[in-house]
Amino acid sequence: GNALSVSANRISYCFDLRGPSVAIDTACSSSLVAVHQACASLRARECDRALAGGVNALLSPDLSIVFAGAGMLSPDGLARTFDASANGYVRGEGCGLVVLKRLSDARAGGDRVLALIRGSAVNQDGRSNGLTAPNGLSQRAVIRAALAEAGVEPAEVEYVEAHGTGTSLGDPVELTALRAVFCDEIARPHPLVVGSVKGNIGHLESAAGIAGLIKIVLAL
Repeated sequence: GNALSVSANRISYCFDLRGPSVAIDTACSSSLVAVHQACASLRARECDRALAGGVNALLSPDLSIVFAGAGMLSPDGLARTFDASANGYVRGEGCGLVVLKRLSDARAGGDRVLALIRGSAVNQDGRSNGLTAPNGLSQRAVIRAALAEAGVEPAEVEYVEAHGTGTSLGDPVELTALRAVFCDEIARPHPLVVGSVKGNIGHLESAAGIAGLIKIVLAL
């Protein structure tokens, strides 16, 4: 019962859910990849309603010891996203889940629609400066792919909920990629606002993406 696959399957078992039941492990992007896959299942009509999200529980100090030894964690426990004094990320716990339906079905059912996911995209860094080092070119590519899938022009985007881990390596790469897509190549009618929920609740790792998604839905 401790297998990763069973975590999702147990929910389906308890609630008698019959659609695709998949546990996804893509590290920090896991919960957003789950949302991406859920949207694909809805479009393919494999299901009519999807639950997608992630959970992160710090039940053992082992990983914290490893991450601290690698210099990845903030020694003072403060998440300084996009700050020149950023010195590492802060591990956080949490769980988030969203209910997804096709817009036509939600409207027909009289559901309260909080937000519309117009499109999404997934890729991989490929070979970068290291296994955990981000690749700015790949980040630009996946942003452009998501915009194309959504049918949205970069100039139309007013706010980006960023990954923003608060590390001296990741934050500059991410902001540079965002600037390249949303600012450098176009004339913007208004500034691009960028934020990250990690400054409030830390880095939820496998649940980090869904935390950011829920934050922006609440903002909308």
